[in-house]
Amino acid sequence: MFRNDKTHDAMSKPIEPVSPGKINSIMEGTSIEGEVKSDSNIRIDGRMKGTLQVRGRLIVGATGLVEGDVHCQSCDIEGTVNGKIHCQDLLSLKATAKLTGDIHTKQLSIEPGAVFSGNCDMGGGKAIKEPEPVRLSTATDRPGQRDVTAGAVRPEPLKAGH
Repeated sequence: MFRNDKTHDAMSKPIEPVSPGKINSIMEGTSIEGEVKSDSNIRIDGRMKGTLQVRGRLIVGATGLVEGDVHCQSCDIEGTVNGKIHCQDLLSLKATAKLTGDIHTKQLSIEPGAVFSGNCDMGGGKAIKEPEPVRLSTATDRPGQRDVTAGAVRPEPLKAGH
């Protein structure tokens, strides 16, 4: 009744799950396709294809398969995930995990045996600025400048008549 319907950036600040002690389960042998939104924790031991938005903790069990983008508070992966993961806190890849896709998280834990293929951004939600390219000096630069490629100072040319 008094719910705040303002949209929040997925990585801005933690949003507590509505039902922190309860877990939704997608059991082995169950397949779901589409978009799933959960205000509490969710465990997947079956197959999920689509987008997952979890305000709590996502657990992908050893038999679980997720194909698609994931947005969650925290995540433990024991099974297979193919897609992008946006995790606000800790993403934990267990020894049996197989993850193919990009990760955006604040903290990452990878156990020996886990397989990860993709890019990882641990910027905490902030865009990382790339450094400007460095220009090296050449022989055609102004006299008296340091020649970076040779590591020596070039002398100024002699002027005629002096």
